[in-house]
Amino acid sequence: MATQHSPADDIVYNLVSIQYHALKAAQAYDSYVSDAEGHQDVQSFFKQCAQQDAERAATCHELLGQLTGGGSGLSPSS
Repeated sequence: MATQHSPADDIVYNLVSIQYHALKAAQAYDSYVSDAEGHQDVQSFFKQCAQQDAERAATCHELLGQLTGGGSGLSPSS
């Protein structure tokens, strides 16, 4: 059975924290890409990191919606 969680729950706090840091990191990568001008391999790596963090933030957003009533909810064992 699905259980709804409040914003005060550790699981919600943890997801918000991961989402925040993933978004902040994705933002910083733009500067890193500029700094690596002339080094395509390094720029490619930074862009890959930015994409991964953007995906991580999106996944957190989806999970938060499920946990807090914006979706079907997750069981505590999931």
